[in-house]
Amino acid sequence: MTSDFEARLRAVSLRVTRPRLAVMAALSDHPHVDTDSVIALVRSELPTVSHQAVYDVLRALTDTGLVRRIQPAGATARYEMRVRDNHHHAVCRSCGAIADVDCAAGNAPCLTASDDHGFVIDEAEVVYWGICPACVSTRSEGNQ
Repeated sequence: MTSDFEARLRAVSLRVTRPRLAVMAALSDHPHVDTDSVIALVRSELPTVSHQAVYDVLRALTDTGLVRRIQPAGATARYEMRVRDNHHHAVCRSCGAIADVDCAAGNAPCLTASDDHGFVIDEAEVVYWGICPACVSTRSEGNQ
């Protein structure tokens, strides 16, 4: 997997560094993770890495399109490596869990704006809100 990460970094003209590889590995293994969790995951491999280094890596990876930053309303920013495939997210109102949802329409943008105001629209961001299976189960057990 490391060689794949190295190739991705080089493809966008980023130097291959241990912090960048560690962040990519963390995001690959833990999609939809927040910054604090990324820092903890990276520090398990590189104990001396600074908060700022991880923030800088996340910014660089996001700016180059290797990583996607999502921030559902009222939630902290999360990061994922699944990019450029026009997928959406389902967010649990109870625990905040996030799951990928493939776009039913396929191509971007998957929705047509009722009034585009002259914009050339190339993407629509869709967030589905609800209760995840684990929270539904917990609620059901509590009502028994």
